[in-house]
Amino acid sequence: MNDSTPSAAGFFARERTIAGPQFNRWLVPTAALAIHLCIGMAYGFSVFWLPMSREIVDAPASCADIGLWQALFTTTCNWSVSQVTYVFGIFIAMLGVSAAIWGAWLEHAGPRKAGFIAALCWGGGMIVGGIGVMTHQLWLLYLGAGVLGGVGQGLGYITPVSTLIKWFPDRRGMATGFAIMGYGGGAMIGAPLAVLLMSHFSADGGTGVARTLITMGVLYAIVMACGAIGFRVPPNGWRPQGWVPKNENANAMITQGHVHLNRAWKTKQFWLIWGVLFLNVTAGIAVISMASPMLQEVFGGVLVGIDDPNAVLSAAQKAAVVAAAAGLVGLISLFNSVGRLFWASLSDKIGRKNTYYCFFVIGIVVYCLLPTWGHLGMAGLFVISICVILSMYGGGFATVPAYLADIFGTQMVGAIHGRLLTAWSAAGLVGPLIIAALRDAQLEAGVDQALVYDRTLYIMAGLLFVGLICNALVRPVDHSLHMSEEEVARERALQHEDRVASNADTAARGQFGIGGVLCWLGVGVPFLIGLYIALAKAAALF
Repeated sequence: MNDSTPSAAGFFARERTIAGPQFNRWLVPTAALAIHLCIGMAYGFSVFWLPMSREIVDAPASCADIGLWQALFTTTCNWSVSQVTYVFGIFIAMLGVSAAIWGAWLEHAGPRKAGFIAALCWGGGMIVGGIGVMTHQLWLLYLGAGVLGGVGQGLGYITPVSTLIKWFPDRRGMATGFAIMGYGGGAMIGAPLAVLLMSHFSADGGTGVARTLITMGVLYAIVMACGAIGFRVPPNGWRPQGWVPKNENANAMITQGHVHLNRAWKTKQFWLIWGVLFLNVTAGIAVISMASPMLQEVFGGVLVGIDDPNAVLSAAQKAAVVAAAAGLVGLISLFNSVGRLFWASLSDKIGRKNTYYCFFVIGIVVYCLLPTWGHLGMAGLFVISICVILSMYGGGFATVPAYLADIFGTQMVGAIHGRLLTAWSAAGLVGPLIIAALRDAQLEAGVDQALVYDRTLYIMAGLLFVGLICNALVRPVDHSLHMSEEEVARERALQHEDRVASNADTAARGQFGIGGVLCWLGVGVPFLIGLYIALAKAAALF
């Protein structure tokens, strides 16, 4: 058999994933969701921080007293909460770095191979991190859950993007919204599961964190691998039945050409959209990181019906305030997830640029109103405003891949998206530092605790105004930067599409069938369970 034939290619080769006539495109979002619901546990890792800081019951000293370098290797003291939370910063940083480095490779390797490697890295990273907790080696936790897990995050995040955009040229925003909704909703499933497993494994003593990480790592690796194997890519030239592309002149912001990665990241359009994402994420992180303490410190007893700000709360009342704040965290997860699908789908109707105008204009207004709701004691409007902000935070992530496809074309959108995600890494590292520094500076200056967030929120509104200007400056890429027919053909050859005799007119015309129902139930049922848990927690607010 000739090595150039598809049957001789390895199981994970891209040419082995080109869809046949019986495939249905609505199966692709389920494969994407299987991956994103797993890596979305990144947002739920906070459930591990406190238990990790109590691994050694009778520790003679705290690692906070001996410095980070010694804490990396010592087994005689407990880690501080701040030391273990570095894991989150590491894997968010690695997400952007790995997506930027391997984005172009992913376009050629295909989603099956990339998704499978992501499964090994994210699941394996959690397993290695669990071993680090078990042996009480902080460096191993950083290396496993942080570095290796971060690579899995980056590859897993961008794996479905270009595939979904090519399957849904008629609904780019909705398609990427489905997948990236899973990333926002992963914590709704993973965090309660982690709490349940820690409770089970700690029954015999200890915190149960190590075995929980290892168990979840194995589970996530299996689920993500199943999602990766389920991916198919459309043959070159495939279109949904009956769909005709709009004339390029009908919407100047949607190009029919393609820009190579090597040119795209050097354009002003790329860096303007980078700034748009960075500023939107930085402002959103402000709310995510401050929401629970902000609600408690601004409203306090108001949350349990006590209007006197100087009243001393009983233990039961304080517990009720904490429960209400936890309910807000549940709502944040919900709106962060659902907002991704809502806003991305809306962008198919009103356009990506207009959608980002909505994010920035509405965001500026709402951020400026938050201090007013606090001063007036209007907790209900405060919570609603937080939910709106978080829906737009998630919506920004889900809409940006379609924005990139509109501006730079679909041929290398996955690789371009990978480079753009460095904006998320930058915001994830810089944003919380800025916010914490502002808060500490105001407390040291003697600002009342209930008012300490006002200036921070106004600054976030200012950042959104800068984002609004960046978005307004985005223009179509000049035609001279588009790839020639020869360059496009060369890229497609690197994807091995030239080896496959697949008819674009007959491919993927199969029925949805019982297989489609089972696939959607497989990802839908866990998501709905997580949704129910989030709503149950949110009920404490009311």
